[in-house]
Formats: sequence, C-alpha cells, structure tokens
Amino acid sequence: LFSDEVPVVPSGAMDINTALQEVLKMALTHGSLSHGLHESAKALDKRQALLCILAENCDEPSYKKLVQALCNEHQIPLIKVDNNKKLGEWAGLCKIDNTGKARKVVGCSCVVIK
Repeated sequence: LFSDEVPVVPSGAMDINTALQEVLKMALTHGSLSHGLHESAKALDKRQALLCILAENCDEPSYKKLVQALCNEHQIPLIKVDNNKKLGEWAGLCKIDNTGKARKVVGCSCVVIK
C-alpha cells in the first residue's frame, strides 16, 4: 500500500482498534494522513481518500453529516470510533512523555488516509 517494506506486526490476533492504530501510525509516518474537517473534506471531495475514520462523540451534527455524505457519495469506506481523544492520539495529535505515555492529547473528530 505505501511501500515495499514489511511492517512489524504484533503476533496473535488483533482487534479492530489495534489494527486501526497500526494503519494510522503507518499512514502518519508516510505523510498520507489528513485530519480535521477542512483537510478531510478536501481529500474526500477530490476522491483522494482510501479510508475515513469518524469519531462518534463529535459534538457538531452537521460535521458528521457532511463527512458521512461525502463518504457515501464517493464510495469511501467509513469506520466509526467511539472517542475523539483516542482518535487524536492515534493520529499523532499529542505529546509523548519519557515513559511513552501520551500527554496533551488533542481531540480529532475525523481522519482520512490518502
């Protein structure tokens, strides 16, 4: 998908959240991740998106409606996650402290992989 290198995947079964986290991390390192309404809507409208992830706890109904409509119109897969803080952490919108824990996580309602 991104290059010929083989990613290191943890052994055993992965749940959807772990798999999604790994895909987002890989997309972030390859520079093919858009986040926020403006960047995401632009990528969705230009049909550049391969996958869209939307947070369920987004407090703006028109935001969710727009993203869902763009995904439906252009047949782009949409995955919903429960928490925008979790999505923000997965998208790299946080600081990592010395112990490897995420600090100052910024919530993100929508992420698009291009």
